[in-house]
Amino acid sequence: MSARTATSRLSVTFAGHATVLLELDGVRLLTDPLLRKRIGVLIRRSPVPSPAVRRDLDAVLISHAHLDHLDVPSLRLIDRRTPVVAPRGLGGLLRRLGFVPLEMEVGDEVEIGPAGAGVARVRVRAVPADHAGTRYPMATESPALGYVVAGGLSVYFAGDTGLYDGMREFAPIDVAVLPVGGWGPRLPDDHLNPLSAAKALQLLRPRACVPMHWGTIYPPWLPPAFNAKWGEWPHAFARYAAHLAPDVDVRVVYPGETTVFTSAEDGGEAAPE
Repeated sequence: MSARTATSRLSVTFAGHATVLLELDGVRLLTDPLLRKRIGVLIRRSPVPSPAVRRDLDAVLISHAHLDHLDVPSLRLIDRRTPVVAPRGLGGLLRRLGFVPLEMEVGDEVEIGPAGAGVARVRVRAVPADHAGTRYPMATESPALGYVVAGGLSVYFAGDTGLYDGMREFAPIDVAVLPVGGWGPRLPDDHLNPLSAAKALQLLRPRACVPMHWGTIYPPWLPPAFNAKWGEWPHAFARYAAHLAPDVDVRVVYPGETTVFTSAEDGGEAAPE
């Protein structure tokens, strides 16, 4: 009888905007928590995430300090014992909120997961993002980061970024979680759009991709019909990806939905569960 092949499991739950619950080999990571109905003048059009997404977390990953990615009221809903991985310069703010921050610069790595022999842990590496990340007013300057999380599978969370050639340096990865839209009528160059996100797939060479940063928050002064167009961003991305990176398994999941990947250790390929 042959030995059983160990399998790695990655669950990706899109909670809206840049908030994604990554569950890799039992380690739970929540990115850029935006957990409430309103942020400033912007209103949420998708459901508020279930409280379950913020429970029993092993860490929170903050990509940068902009208000729609580092939302203080949302962080106050999270257990203060949860480590918060964030760009260097945000430690003071996070400590004032009662968290123990793990400040990172590009190239830094940290292991996350329960302590103890034989318990799964994952490695989180900070990678560059082409995005202005400083929070104004009254904030220490801090960069924007992306994160590559590696366990039995690897996943790249891009945060906010424009397209840049250095993305090829941390390829290949199993799953890319890429922004494909935003919340306003236009996207600046330091944001991926449906076409540039598809071009990013050519650099990253992931086996699969889950689009994020779309269809969640919007300015209430714009017409509903205009706002509804933003829900088309991930589908436009999928069409571009089909031409530019046809081997990538693009999975459009809506806020609150989950998709799962598994990989046998000897196969090394992300596959649907």
